[in-house]
Amino acid sequence: MKAYHKELTYEVPTRRGLINITQDVERCLQESGIHEGLLLCNAMHITASVFINDDEPGLHEDYEKWLERLAPHAPVDQYKHNGYEDNADAHMKRQIMGREVTIAVTGGQLHFGTWEQIFYGEFDGRRPKRVLVKIIGE
Repeated sequence: MKAYHKELTYEVPTRRGLINITQDVERCLQESGIHEGLLLCNAMHITASVFINDDEPGLHEDYEKWLERLAPHAPVDQYKHNGYEDNADAHMKRQIMGREVTIAVTGGQLHFGTWEQIFYGEFDGRRPKRVLVKIIGE
């Protein structure tokens, strides 16, 4: 069995944003030379997420509105966590969207369902953050 890992870095210039990272992850898979196995992709920061869904702008706008209703940023004093920072809502948004995804690798390709893409979700941006890609298999 072979193993491969790489850390990707993303920087969202705003507090929140979504980036389709599918092509970056596919490049990692090609670099790995693994044809059958499993790929793990996870955000390495507690205010960011990696998730799979459709790359459709209306859905992304719906996520933004939905997440803000569930964990509004303001007023920041509503959260006990906000002492030195104002990012308690970002921790909660990450919890909702998830930390990681695991994807089967079949025939050297990500074994996706229809319309599936991998996204990096940023909820407290404006600085570089890492995403781990770990692949194991043959």
